[in-house]
Amino acid sequence: MEIRIEKNALLTNPANHLDLLARQIRCKAIEISCKGASPHVGSALSCVDILVAAYWGAMNIDPQHPNSPDRDRFILSKGHAATAIYAALAYRGFFPMDFLGTYNRENIGLPEHPSPRCAPGIEMSTGSLGHALSVGIGMALASRINGVPYRSYVLMGDGECNEGSVWEAALFAPAHRIDNVIAIIDYNKWQASGRSDEVMSLNPLKQKWESFGWSAQEVDGHDIGALIRVLKNVPDPSGKPVAVIAHTVKGKGVSFMEDDNNWHYRIPNEEDFIKAKKELLP
Repeated sequence: MEIRIEKNALLTNPANHLDLLARQIRCKAIEISCKGASPHVGSALSCVDILVAAYWGAMNIDPQHPNSPDRDRFILSKGHAATAIYAALAYRGFFPMDFLGTYNRENIGLPEHPSPRCAPGIEMSTGSLGHALSVGIGMALASRINGVPYRSYVLMGDGECNEGSVWEAALFAPAHRIDNVIAIIDYNKWQASGRSDEVMSLNPLKQKWESFGWSAQEVDGHDIGALIRVLKNVPDPSGKPVAVIAHTVKGKGVSFMEDDNNWHYRIPNEEDFIKAKKELLP
């Protein structure tokens, strides 16, 4: 069963609708990763609830007019989790579901990491970590300069916060009182080579963002309702840019993938997909 949930579905029993949608997106992300022989499943699964909250609950978007000047911008900075955003965009109606079948095929369709204009809804090329926050802040600043109101959302990985360019951007936004940008950190506690806090001292992450002049808050990154409330609260009444520390689980939703960093590199085979689908869509 495939479902499409439009924004007005939030008016009736939103929790059940969006939970089912998140499970559908997780299943689809694993499926196209399997068929496209691509890794990074764990990273994709950890951010699905954030994508659902953004695309179905918080953002001003119109899938039929993906380049509308007043659209909210969303950048998946952790581009290695592309299967999640591709699946989310398909379910949201930005392009036909069968386009997902082109994922990671040579010279056609959807690339392993997002690239410009590869699909409606993709705002920039990502995957080289540490760049997207600067671009997202630039987009938010352009909103002010051009007098076109919109918000800029940037979803980063916790390991990405090791990059110095992230903190250069973090200094710029409050200095110029850019209050229509929101940085979301998918804090799944892992990065490529180990536990995030062991590789680099991230904690206390919330206080670090606050010390750079951001309005920062922590949230359960798998509580879609809580995420929607947080993501809609932009601009912040304080006039500061907003940072959201979303506590997540790598591989969320599939028991044999959860909190297992092997799924950063391991490619799911057909058996893995079937097992995962039975858990996600029993």
